[in-house]
Amino acid sequence: MYEVIVIGGGPAGLSAALMLGRARRDVLVLDGDAARNAPSPAVHNLFLHDGIEPAEVRRVGRAQLTRYPTVDLRETRAIDVRTLPGKGFSVELADGSIQETRRVILATGLVDNLPHIDGVQPLWGRSVFHCPYCHGFEVSGKAIAVIGSEPDRIQLAVHLRRFTDKVVLCSNGGDLGRPAGLLTAVGIPVRPEPIVRLEANGDQVERVVFESGEALARDAVFVRTVTAQHSDLPARLGCDTLADGALEINEFGQTTVPGIYAAGDLARRPAVPVPLAQVTLAAAAGTIAAGAIDQELLLTDVGLGAMFVAMGARPGPETAASSLPGNGLSGSRMAESRSS
Repeated sequence: MYEVIVIGGGPAGLSAALMLGRARRDVLVLDGDAARNAPSPAVHNLFLHDGIEPAEVRRVGRAQLTRYPTVDLRETRAIDVRTLPGKGFSVELADGSIQETRRVILATGLVDNLPHIDGVQPLWGRSVFHCPYCHGFEVSGKAIAVIGSEPDRIQLAVHLRRFTDKVVLCSNGGDLGRPAGLLTAVGIPVRPEPIVRLEANGDQVERVVFESGEALARDAVFVRTVTAQHSDLPARLGCDTLADGALEINEFGQTTVPGIYAAGDLARRPAVPVPLAQVTLAAAAGTIAAGAIDQELLLTDVGLGAMFVAMGARPGPETAASSLPGNGLSGSRMAESRSS
């Protein structure tokens, strides 16, 4: 039996595994899916590594885990997680094997559902973007179109004026309502016509083409995406979600299901208005969840699990029953009891 299985091998999952490996916890990392940021040429706002390629982040993260003998990494997906009463969880892998664990960290991330505009998908992450913090600096001085009519599109258009004075809001036939006056006040033009497609040269967008046949030359386009859970495991486990579909977690990364933690952009605390899709924040969330699990297991194994609950954490599956199987096992003793 593993002490922790981390489902997902992005920044959140790898960071959690690193923390747990250094704590000499027996950990299995499952990574069988492409990263959300794979289309992007670079990761930004990552301290000491600004501009690094997403694939390089994962490569280095994986390589650094090899130093820690209690960490296993498998390139496969988890297809099911089931509760083992009084013991933990069983995780079914895509290769047909089943692994047992005391705790689970979900780091499966989100997927971006893009607007249904011809040409958006092949340019995604290259010259079609959604985040000013990830890509705003790189489009400084360039001609930008913001597509959409929602209030947050108006806010984004105003935000992007910090980088360039060549911002146009394309409402794609939508009604901007009263906030449109803000755009006029700051000098941002509006094109209200429906959009039929984006035209490009390779990965570089060149024009926004309207239903009328007219075209607007642009160097970058910002769109609004609708995110969804990348995996159905949280729903199958019964984890509570917030209005936007993000998993509800507390300050320790615990979901509403005892023993199930979540880290990365798939989850947020209720006080945070939106999922925070930054690599550095995902890594930090993985570290927090891993530290919380390590302390929860430590206190559970010595019969002080109630102390962790008193600190404000949700109880794990063993907290209230210190004599259940698996308690008192850690480090090498866990390795000896592990099932393959």
